[in-house]
This record gives sequence, C-alpha cells and structure tokens, in this order.
Amino acid sequence: MSQTIAPRVRTLLLLLLAVTGALLAGSAPVSAHAALTASDPQQGSVVKEAPAQVSLTFSEGVAMSDGSVRVLDPKGKRVDTGKTSEQGTNTYSVKLHSGLPDGTFTVTYQVVSADSHPVSGAFTFSIGAPSTTSVSVSDQEAGGGVVGGLYGFARYLSYAGFILLVGGAAFVLACWQRGTGERSVQRLVVSGWLALTGATLAMLLLRGSYTGSGKVGDIFDLSLLSDVLQTKTGAALVSRLLLLAAGALFIAVLFGAYEKREDDEEKGDLTFGLAIGGFVVAAGLAATWAMAEHASTGIQTGISMPVDVLHLLAVAVWLGGLSTLLVALYRAPSIEPAAVRRFSRIAFGSVAVLAATGIYQSWRQLGSWSAFTGTSYGQLLLVKIGLVVVLVGIAWISRRWTARLSQAPAAKTVKAAKTSAATPVKATTKTSAKTPAKASVKTSAAASAKASATAATSEKSEDEDRETEDEKEPATTPAGGGDGKRATQLARQRAAVATAREKRVRDADPLRSGLRRSVLAEAGVAVVLLAVTTVLTSTEPGRTVEEAEAATAASSQEATGALAVDIPFDTGGKDGKGLARVEIDPARVGGNDMHVYVQRPNGKAFDIPEVKVSFTLKAKDIGPLPVVPDRIATGHWTASGVQIPMAGNWAIAVTVRTSDIDQVTVDKNAQIG
Repeated sequence: MSQTIAPRVRTLLLLLLAVTGALLAGSAPVSAHAALTASDPQQGSVVKEAPAQVSLTFSEGVAMSDGSVRVLDPKGKRVDTGKTSEQGTNTYSVKLHSGLPDGTFTVTYQVVSADSHPVSGAFTFSIGAPSTTSVSVSDQEAGGGVVGGLYGFARYLSYAGFILLVGGAAFVLACWQRGTGERSVQRLVVSGWLALTGATLAMLLLRGSYTGSGKVGDIFDLSLLSDVLQTKTGAALVSRLLLLAAGALFIAVLFGAYEKREDDEEKGDLTFGLAIGGFVVAAGLAATWAMAEHASTGIQTGISMPVDVLHLLAVAVWLGGLSTLLVALYRAPSIEPAAVRRFSRIAFGSVAVLAATGIYQSWRQLGSWSAFTGTSYGQLLLVKIGLVVVLVGIAWISRRWTARLSQAPAAKTVKAAKTSAATPVKATTKTSAKTPAKASVKTSAAASAKASATAATSEKSEDEDRETEDEKEPATTPAGGGDGKRATQLARQRAAVATAREKRVRDADPLRSGLRRSVLAEAGVAVVLLAVTTVLTSTEPGRTVEEAEAATAASSQEATGALAVDIPFDTGGKDGKGLARVEIDPARVGGNDMHVYVQRPNGKAFDIPEVKVSFTLKAKDIGPLPVVPDRIATGHWTASGVQIPMAGNWAIAVTVRTSDIDQVTVDKNAQIG
C-alpha cells in the first residue's frame, strides 16, 4: 500500500489544481471595485439640447487617461474631443463637439479603480428624442478574456509562491534547522521564489493589456509597459522584484553558508541575522500587495495596510510551513517530533493572528450584516470562512497525531551488517540523553518493533542476493576502467537498496502515516482556500457595492424625484449574469410609473424572456404585491399605476428568467414615500 502513496498524492494535487484553475477561470472577468454612481446626462435620459460635455461620477477615485471615455453618435462615430479632465471629487468629464444631431448617443468608459482593478461600462442618453443606434458594445468586460485569465492565474501563482517562499524559510529557521540540508525542502523554497518572480514579471507584461484593450498582441507592447511603470500597481510590482533579489541572497545564505556552519555559537548568530533579514524581506513583499490593492483604498487605510501585511505573513507562515512539513513527511528520511511540535505551536499563533486581522478586514470591507448574503464579496467571504473552519478542524486532528507521536517511546531499527558502514540509514529512531533533538518521527514500541523486524528480514534477503551476485562476478576485470564502472554500479545499487529500506521503515510507522494523511488533507483544503482568496481579492467589497447603490439611488431621486435601485443577478446558467435596474417615479404613496432595465455586466441591454416584480413591506406585514410589467424594447419593461399603499422601507423583489429553465429572484430594500 505504501508504494501507491506517492502516485495518489500526485493525483490528488493535480485534481486540486484543476479545481482551482476552473474556479479562477470562472471568476473572470473580475468584478469592478469602483462603480459609476451618477452621470450627466443621466442614463436613459432625453435632453432637449446637446450638452457641452459628459460627466461621470464614480464611488471612488479612478485612474483615467485620454480616450478612457468615448461618446458615440447613432451611427457609431466619435463625437468627443478625447481629452478627459477631473471636475471634482471622483467626477470626470470629456467635452463634446458642437452641432450634434438628435438621436441616441452611447457613452463607453474604461478606467482603473484605486485598488488596481479595471472598470468598464456603457450607457445611453438621447438628444431631442430616442432613435435607433448602430453602436454595438462588446460583451467582454475589462479584465476578461484570455489576458484576464492569464493575469488571474499569475496573481494566484504569486500568492502561492509567496506562501512557499516565506513559509518554507520560516519553518526551517524556527522549527527544523536540520532541514536546510534536505534537498526536497530546498527545492520547495526555491520553487516558491521562482514562482513569485515569474508571476511578477508576467503581471508586469500583462498589466497594460489587462487594464486596456485586452488583446494578446498588446502584452509585449513596450509603450504600454512604460505606462504601467508609472502607476501605483507598476511601482508595487517593481518593488517586489527588487525585494526578490534580496530574497535570492537570503536563500543562498540559508541553504549555503548557514547549512555548512558547525559551530553552535556562529550558527546561533547567523540564525538571528537571517531571522531579522528574512522578516524584513517578507514584510516588504507583503506590503507590495497592501499598498496596491484593497487595503490601500476605503476607510482607515493607515490601519488597514499594516493589518493586511500581518494577515499575509500569518497565511504564509501557516500554509507555507504546512507545505514544508508535508514535503518533509513524504520525502525526508526523518523529522524530529520536537520540530513538529514547534510548528504546531507556531501554526496556532498564526491562526489567532489570521482570526483577529480577518475580523477587522471583514468589518472594513463589508460594512453591514446584509452584505454577507447580499453581495458577491460577502458570499465568497462565507465560503472562505467555511474552508478555514474545515482547515482548523483537520489541523486539530494533526495536533492529536503530533501529541501521540511525541509520547511514543523510541525504538531501534535493525541495520544490515554489510551496508551499515557504507550507507548509514537515516530512518532510525535512536535517542539518548546527549542527542534528543535527533530523535526521528517513528512509531510506538510495538509498531516499531514490527517494522524493524520486517525491514531486517528484507535487508537480510537483499544482502544475500547481492552477495550471490557479487560471487558470480569474475575475480578480475579487463583493464581500461572496468573496476571503476563496476564500483559505480555497486554504489548505485546499494544507494537504491538503502533508499528503499528507509522508505519501508518510514511507511510502516502508523503514527507518521496518520500525520501525513491529515497534513495532506490540510494542504488540499489550503489549495482551494488560496483560490477562493485570490477570487475574493478581485471582487468588489460589499461596503463599496452598498455605498455605490445608495449614491446612485440618491442621485437619481434628487435629480428627477424618482427612485432607482440596481440589483445584480445570476440565474446560474450560461450567460446568466446581469443587472436589473428598477426605476419608480415619483416613488411616493399612491400610483407610480415603474421601469425595469435589464443589462449585461458591461451595461448593454440584455434580451431575456420574462421579468416580474413584487413589493413587500415586512414591518407592516404587507405584500408581496405582484407587478407584471410589459416589455416595450430589448431589456426594457414598464408598468403604470403601480400602487404603493403607505410609506416605508419596501423590499423590491425582481424575478428574472434568462431561459426556459434558468430563473432567479433577487431583492433589495428601498425607502418609498
């Protein structure tokens, strides 16, 4: 059974990576982190005279360049000057040419939010009277397509590389200093550095196309790369590369000079120096995320950025150390129980830090309990919390295995007489008062004795076979290097036998096997957790969503006396995502006119079979009051004489059907009257 463990591990990890890739692919395009809250002229409005300019107001500051806002006439010809300017707080405008004809005009915009994510959309207004238009707005959002998928994968890879690099190095320095000589551990940490470096370079190249055209051909456009280097995100990525250069020096010392030190005092001093230097580099790397993403925008940024750095470091120490422990349990000949116990305590502290910083971040990003279930960010956060709970539960099982492991008496294994001098077996469990730190992770007395007896019997048989083969060899060999060739073959055979023997003894230990299984389960959940976290960092925070919707509704009601409510929906089927906008005029007690606009995520009208609306006043136990609007155009339904019996905070529920079987009901509260 032990011979099938490694293939099963590889299969499980490949499956988890496939699930992760599917999750990341399904997350593109990403949700915007800045929302359009108002415009002048307003969306769908009809003005008597041509305006001199078009103004856009966003929920937060955005990066905008010339050409970010385009205004197209009914024939698709640009009528703006192309020069954008900032008119006020989060308000930007573009001037229009004079002498515009009557008809329906289309406004498209593509900007970058303050937390580095691209935002795009479109809306229409009319001069004189509405008309047909030849403008076709692409269904693809900014940050989507092939480039968006590649950028999302690079972001995931950068997080994974950071975790392996920082967590692996921390595990070796704090828990298992003998691990600096293990090739498998060295490869893991170096792989983390390579993954983070490669992902950072890829993000630099992809960034211009990701926030712009979305074309694969623009990835290697040096002019776009020059523009990226002048942005906050570009500065963060360049800083990350410089810190990774320092990280390469840290790795060279850790697995070079440090591993070769034999003097305890010198090694202690070097350990302290590496710990300080490693912490500075790790904190700096974490800060490159904090300074460019969620933590750098919104409320309390002076607190949120240091908290975000602590959060990322705690994640790396926990999950990166877990990955290193998994590699050690499967690949290293032995690992001391004391090292596992030390990591268990450090992991517990990391989880405590994660809980504290996570609670603060959740409050900051959500802002209300309703955002947990009413926004995509809140729903993803609930999934993340569930995965963390599962991970902590499995970690508790691992702690039990660790406790049993440390309580098990040491057992001695039998070595083959012929190979003990040439190839000493590392998988022993000898302990003494002089060298307690070298006690390997082994089994209870009974299980160890059984494993040792099995290994000894097998070794004896192998030695006898090898002696028989040696006897068959001629006493002399031809000149010309035959002796050297034969000696090399024998050395390889003995090394293979020793490796197989170590693996048999190691796999026969039930305590070590139990710990390996629980740690493997932890690592599997951690892979999915990291994928969800990556998607979460690309999703618009719940607080931003609610504030943008409130601002949109207030702006609309202030300008026209009407109420406008935007409700996102997802029917779950193919092409099932969109936005339902409900406008109620004059939003007072009595009769009202209602318009329902159904749009795709990019603002284009969404042609769907059916829309229904109902109103419920839960405080007075009134409703639901159903309304079935009439379809008057693509993505536009209307109803007249909608009766609102009394003022209050009404729940507006919209049922959207996008196909014969795909349907969903979404709702939102709004003050009417």
